[in-house]
Amino acid sequence: MELPADIRLKLETWDEYMHPPTAAVNYNESMYFNLYDAGQRMGGWFRLGNRVNEGYAEMTNCLYLPDGSVAFMYHRPHISHNEAFDAGGMRFSVVEPFKRLAVQYRGDVLLLKNPGEMIDPGRAFKNNPKLPCTVDIHYHGVSPLYGGEPVHADGSPWLENPNTGLYVGHYEQHIAGQGTIRVGEQEWHLKGLGLRDHSWGPRYWQNVHFYRWLPMNFREDFAIMVLNKSLGDGGRIVGGMVLNEGRYDLIRAATVETEWDANYYQTRLRAWAKTDRAEYHIEGRVLSLIPLRNRRTLEDGTELMTRITEGMTEYRCNGLVGYGLSEYLDQIVDGKPVGIGA
Repeated sequence: MELPADIRLKLETWDEYMHPPTAAVNYNESMYFNLYDAGQRMGGWFRLGNRVNEGYAEMTNCLYLPDGSVAFMYHRPHISHNEAFDAGGMRFSVVEPFKRLAVQYRGDVLLLKNPGEMIDPGRAFKNNPKLPCTVDIHYHGVSPLYGGEPVHADGSPWLENPNTGLYVGHYEQHIAGQGTIRVGEQEWHLKGLGLRDHSWGPRYWQNVHFYRWLPMNFREDFAIMVLNKSLGDGGRIVGGMVLNEGRYDLIRAATVETEWDANYYQTRLRAWAKTDRAEYHIEGRVLSLIPLRNRRTLEDGTELMTRITEGMTEYRCNGLVGYGLSEYLDQIVDGKPVGIGA
């Protein structure tokens, strides 16, 4: 989906910090980081989403451990302002805008030998042990910034219907990170590559029909993000970017083909992406996956359920092996994800 001709993307240094919430009930401001240490075959991702007009934040800590288990925690801690990403034991700090950031966590995690149990959170939290966890990771950017906030030529905001999108402003950046993670008595010193994003604006997870989001890193100077998204209003967005020789080449066309297991969780994928400079053929193999869900009840009593499967994934492209996530979001209708076969 192309932006209208009179719309441009605006991104300023101060966008690294918090934005004044709009009046939309479902206003959300979120930041996300992932990281994978190829030498230790270990990775994870961290997210805070402030829903200040609803009085809570969404905090997620997800760690893919070397033995195949997943250490996971999700909270909805109360918040009364949107002045910081600091809730539920997790804190994100901007040390130098667009260049250096930090993630810290102090709290418990659920240790899941079978991460698939998280499709039923009540049962998973009841039947798996909790362990203390600390996270201290420092990140630095290895790429330009991708994205921004769409505005008209005169700088006025491009207003978006709060019931059709996931955000107003959004940007991403490939990163490198290093630090320490401790779960129970085990401690790891990680050094690896990843991707981060920051978004703000109205969000319901049910506004998107489905998406496939594939962030991956092969080297500090070669990384890819492929996006294939179908919106609730029927629109379609296909794109992303390739980090090559210090620049981002925009993806003009892309496809994603998926192999599934009996639960319709992705196990392997094949992606194709084209920029103005080159074409890329990508193969992905999911190493570890945890299914998550978000439920929402409409005023008429209709219950909606969104499933997000988060797969730590090994990628191959141009003779290189890299790592990242395969994040698949689907609305669930009649027990099946709507994006199957799309």
